Amino acid sequence: MVGTNMSAWTTSRFDAGSNQDWQQRLTESLQQGSDWSEAIQPLVTKLADGKSLSLEDGLTLYNHPNLSEVGRLAHEVRTARFDDKAFFNSNVHVNQTNVCVLACKFCAFRRSKKAEDAYAMDVSDYLEDLGQYAEFVDEVHSVGGLHPDWGIDHYEELFRATKSRFPHITIKALTAVEIKHISQLSNLSYTQTLQRLKNAGLGSLPGGGAEILDDDVRAIICNGKESSQEYLDIHRSAHEVGLSTNCTMLFGTIETLKQRVEHMISLRELASETGGFQCFVPYPFLPDDTRLPEAQLATGSEILRTIAVSRLMLHSIPHIKAYRMNIGDELAELALQFGADDIDGTVQKESIMHLAGSTTPLDHDRYQLSRLIKDAGCVPIQRNTTYERFEIYVAPEPKRRKRLTVIQE
Repeated sequence: MVGTNMSAWTTSRFDAGSNQDWQQRLTESLQQGSDWSEAIQPLVTKLADGKSLSLEDGLTLYNHPNLSEVGRLAHEVRTARFDDKAFFNSNVHVNQTNVCVLACKFCAFRRSKKAEDAYAMDVSDYLEDLGQYAEFVDEVHSVGGLHPDWGIDHYEELFRATKSRFPHITIKALTAVEIKHISQLSNLSYTQTLQRLKNAGLGSLPGGGAEILDDDVRAIICNGKESSQEYLDIHRSAHEVGLSTNCTMLFGTIETLKQRVEHMISLRELASETGGFQCFVPYPFLPDDTRLPEAQLATGSEILRTIAVSRLMLHSIPHIKAYRMNIGDELAELALQFGADDIDGTVQKESIMHLAGSTTPLDHDRYQLSRLIKDAGCVPIQRNTTYERFEIYVAPEPKRRKRLTVIQE
């Protein structure tokens, strides 16, 4: 870390707030000796030696009967890397359009262009919507449908106007399939598209749309989206032009445990190559109002296990997010003891997850998030979008209530 003091500090986007000696800390912690089961001990040894866990190791973690032990090991790794810090930011989601040329089975958000409730914000509408929250946030998260008429020119205009009006706000926008769509409409390569968008003001990619990086699964749940390799190629191109990105996994549809672990390994390998993935965001499929009746659905314990497995498999991706917009505040708080270190942000406004069935409140402020983090035994740290600036969040003292004067007769 550089520029550190008691309450605020900065790091490079590659360190992303990690303790620089986290592997040494982990090794020392795991070598101190603990009562690990026979099945888990070989994995503990690998982690202490700084070795990557294998596909078979990932399946061992998924099938291990003692969820608490898996969570305890994940928490050891998380604590070595970040101590008791838990990260959040002040953000708002503005979903610019629900018009989409695709019709993914799991999606409750998309509409055809002629649907009665279809919408597409022009630049002025977008700025007006964002302006309601601009005083309170430093990030706008914008993803949407694949609008048939919106190529590179539209997004360059949108991003330039946003940065001109709200220079303090970082634009985190566009999934890999949106980049592919814009590239095709504009007859540009991925690299050309990303470079032009970056020049216009794009700050990072949110990483959505990975679903499961297995083309047999994708052919069923999101036929027509980018292939597994295209998702990886687009993110590689983003990293090469200097854009940090997140990455995601949608689980609980039709995938196997093996496919989940293979998904993580694919992301881990790209992260080891580029250093560009900053945060992994696993989230379960929400079934309401979608067209995927064959989905398995994930229980609360499976969500916690997947977060823990993610922490243990993904040493080259610093942060693991408990995405509270999807899993809810209560489970997100618990996940901070199962390997997660980030709970996203204040959000304020969001459409995609809530149309799919999320009931997570949208009106949280920094004080409420800090209470959630403290209740999990962690220290709330407010961060910027790209995990380069950090500050311990100190909640304001609650106003004292006036005592009523009792009049005695």
